[in-house]
Amino acid sequence: MASESSTASDLGIFERIKQSLMSWPGVTSQLHRFGGTEFRVNGREMGHLHGDELADLPFPKDAARKLIGEGRAFPHHVLPESGWISYYINGHEDVHNVIDLFRLQYERITGYSKKS
Repeated sequence: MASESSTASDLGIFERIKQSLMSWPGVTSQLHRFGGTEFRVNGREMGHLHGDELADLPFPKDAARKLIGEGRAFPHHVLPESGWISYYINGHEDVHNVIDLFRLQYERITGYSKKS
């Protein structure tokens, strides 16, 4: 049985990502209109998670093309020609990559760059 005070390594993929995102100033979460959990800052959607399997994030088209070209994301699974990107989460090893994509969004939206 797990103790009440879980460490990040004890959490599932979704919970690890959510815990990280919710620690950033101004970030809120809510149910997403097409399913999953949406994360917002300054009234704007940073992106959303579909459980432990998929992250979708809206970027300007040029930024999305760059992320896709660098192999950091895929075209959105429903709207491939939009600025939306998808990241397919294959396991705990992908948590850091998903958080990095949300960090790019956070910095883009807020103009805040956290050096850590």
